[in-house]
Amino acid sequence: MAYLQSSFDTRFSLQLSPNAFLVRLGRREIFVCRDFRQRSYAVNPLLDCSTGVQAGHLEMLFIKKWLVILSKANW
Repeated sequence: MAYLQSSFDTRFSLQLSPNAFLVRLGRREIFVCRDFRQRSYAVNPLLDCSTGVQAGHLEMLFIKKWLVILSKANW
């Protein structure tokens, strides 16, 4: 388990998010945190998928609370 210090750009602004953790599995990263962003669109109540802020990222929002970001690890 690692902290989110160097993996993502500052555009995410997730470094200050409480209850966040990052897991690296080989060449992939899974980042999980509580979602605090205000969405300008109707969110699916169970699972909502969208492209990430950076290229190659996939964002999944579970139950309108938990944001899971899948990406390639930057080593």
